[in-house]
Amino acid sequence: MEREQDPPTEEEQPIATDVAPSRPVGLLDEQPPAGPRSATRRPWSARRVPAALTALIITVVAGALLFDVVRVRAGQTAAGWRRRLADELATRPLDDPAMQIGAAVIAVLGLWLIILALSPGLRHQLPLKTPDASMHAVLDREAAELKLRDAAMRVPGVSAAKVRFFRHRVKARADVRFRAPVDVKADLAAALQEALDRLALVRPPSLDVRVRPRRK
Repeated sequence: MEREQDPPTEEEQPIATDVAPSRPVGLLDEQPPAGPRSATRRPWSARRVPAALTALIITVVAGALLFDVVRVRAGQTAAGWRRRLADELATRPLDDPAMQIGAAVIAVLGLWLIILALSPGLRHQLPLKTPDASMHAVLDREAAELKLRDAAMRVPGVSAAKVRFFRHRVKARADVRFRAPVDVKADLAAALQEALDRLALVRPPSLDVRVRPRRK
């Protein structure tokens, strides 16, 4: 007579899991979100030097004026520079050259600060296209120039090349050692446009390509 087997204990029972086999996940596995690609804006500069200079000047002027006001309230006479400044502002006419020059300097400084506050700066960094708005990528301007220069030097017939990156335009100058300059210019424009497309810039600049025969 066969012996009935005891039911397995809780420790012996198999545990069912619904965990899928793991696999390495990298950056290439992440799919971009559906929808139109968001535009990447230029990064904004911190403007530490202009902000520090402005804060320092305001602090010095306000501190000196506050100190002199406290001295007057304490029963002492006002400082000489304050009395002289008050007399000049009260007696000098508005059409005086010194007043006009001072007003022009102050206006230029104020306009400069407004431009700094409203412009992003960091012109040496070129924003790149990204699939997500929370991701920002930039490319250094010098690195972009070197990349395009390497592409220009691989064109047959180019002996020397110089590439300059501007905000809305790329200037490329090349010396032709052999081949017809017209053919070299066409191949050079195509190579530079292909290299420019590979950079994936948010605002691709226009190309200005010029070639010249190499001087002997």
